[in-house]
Amino acid sequence: MMNPKLIAKNPTAYHNYTIEDKLEVGIVLSGTEIKSIRNGRVNLKDTYAMIKHGEVFIIGMHISPYEHGNIFNKDPLRDRKLLLNKREINKLIGLVKQKGYSLVPISLYFKGSFVKLELGIGQGKKLYDKRQDIAKKDAQKQIAAHLKSKQY
Repeated sequence: MMNPKLIAKNPTAYHNYTIEDKLEVGIVLSGTEIKSIRNGRVNLKDTYAMIKHGEVFIIGMHISPYEHGNIFNKDPLRDRKLLLNKREINKLIGLVKQKGYSLVPISLYFKGSFVKLELGIGQGKKLYDKRQDIAKKDAQKQIAAHLKSKQY
């Protein structure tokens, strides 16, 4: 098994959504986009996935133009198709339409020579849920610091 090499993470995915399931999906990219991704010039902040005409697309992912790409560079914010099989797409359509789930990109990574996207299926958090999560995290930090100070 190949170890995946992390390229980018979505910093707000777990803060804004309760992720219940994850999928590993492929993504359709051009050659200059791959070169730019290899240089780490990609941003997943404020991205989301959407189902259009029976296909899944990632929207808002910014891949900076490759310096030496000239005429072959694509639009940095264009919609990119995600590679899933029909059964997975139908499952996602059911979840999004009936249960109100959202498709959230979590991370982008290399698996061998392929670029893969970890797509989370989750529901948006309310403000009070976010506050509870922050309070829990602070309490855990305080407990850990207290235990650390008690050890000799």
